[in-house]
Amino acid sequence: MTSPNIETAINILKQRFGDRLSMAASVRQHHSHTTTQISSELPDAVVFAHSTEEVAAVVSICQEYTCPIIPFGIGSSLEGHVNAPKGGVSIDMNAMDKVLAVHEEDLNAVVQPGVTREALNTHLRDKGLFFPIDPGANASLGGMAATRASGTNAVRYGTMKDNIIALEAVMADGKVIRTGSRAKKSSAGYDLTRLLIGSEGTLGIITELTVKLHGIPETIAGGICSFPSIEAACNAVITTIQYGIPVARMELLDAVQVQACNQYSGLDLPEETLLLVEFHGTESSVREQSEMFGEISSEYTPHSFQWTTDPEERAKLWKARHDAFWAAMALLPGGQGISTDVCVPISRLAECVEETRRDIEATGIIAPIVGHVGDGNFHTLPMALPDDAETWAKIKGFSERLSERAITMGGTCTGEHGIGQGKIAYLRKEMGPAVDVMIAIKKALDHDDILNPGKLFGA
Repeated sequence: MTSPNIETAINILKQRFGDRLSMAASVRQHHSHTTTQISSELPDAVVFAHSTEEVAAVVSICQEYTCPIIPFGIGSSLEGHVNAPKGGVSIDMNAMDKVLAVHEEDLNAVVQPGVTREALNTHLRDKGLFFPIDPGANASLGGMAATRASGTNAVRYGTMKDNIIALEAVMADGKVIRTGSRAKKSSAGYDLTRLLIGSEGTLGIITELTVKLHGIPETIAGGICSFPSIEAACNAVITTIQYGIPVARMELLDAVQVQACNQYSGLDLPEETLLLVEFHGTESSVREQSEMFGEISSEYTPHSFQWTTDPEERAKLWKARHDAFWAAMALLPGGQGISTDVCVPISRLAECVEETRRDIEATGIIAPIVGHVGDGNFHTLPMALPDDAETWAKIKGFSERLSERAITMGGTCTGEHGIGQGKIAYLRKEMGPAVDVMIAIKKALDHDDILNPGKLFGA
């Protein structure tokens, strides 16, 4: 039942936004979509904002009536970030989708939060520039910043925190702030840009981003290589990174995932652990890097490293990775999956992935492994039929052990998905007393807890 305060706030917003405020059940349901087993928790209303000024107006009204606010981008997050456990108003940012400026000489662009990574790269294509962060889904840049997203290119280009120069944000009191300029560096005050990146909408609502751009590589070389075991593949990854070879992407698929890809995409890959790698640079540099990786991989596998610079051939080699999610889901028709997300120091990668594989087998669940292993980040996709309570209980136990295993090895329970609702239990295990500092910051900036409540720290 909607509280009187929330109802009053919604009535005032309705007068302001008219048809751009919806209380329709289908719209509210869409704005609670989590893409995971986390149950949907619907907002009481959805406002479709078109500008920073409108976002600030919504926040000011909600602040006056202590009405919860949940920012919404594409809705592709995986840990319940867009749920509304206390009801309130979801602010849909998708109409704020303009590329405001591209500064080619400075290699940066200013964009609104609803711009997706694909839309930005389409806009940049004729300028010979691109934005490198690729989390897989065509997510909005505002959401990617809020969750500190990463993806396949992180081993070379870093994560969102490394590719945002400055932000504009609406704070809990409705004030609009800018966290920096377009200068490449600054020593002026607290680094509020990094504070807001990864805050999951709990400290402020991002309404503009200044992002770094990169030149489109002259040449891209891509290749694949099969390995007799996960340990062998991970050791090849570790050696490659330790040698300082500037690999752009390095993806791992375990034997179960490769089998799924063969069945789904009509491939004939050896059903063993597969590494897919990509190098960016000049024609001579990518050739040298590819040859060096071939020499390294030969120490760990009898299979040869196949690579090419031809775009069509490269796409064929990478088809297994591009189809991985849907191929995995086809292993259990009608099933649902939970994408786990841990990251460990590269020196512990082989040990962590191998222990995880043994855990999957001992638990008796279907859970293919894929990973952005160049930076120690990997995922499993445990699956079960929706009404299979016994298997879901096993999956819950497995997921808990996986997070704890990563933390014990000096890693993190989430390399790129964030905490949201799904991993609240592990934040303190990983960060200890630092969580109390986070809570103090949250209370100082949002003392009424209206910004995305119930995330990161719980109720």
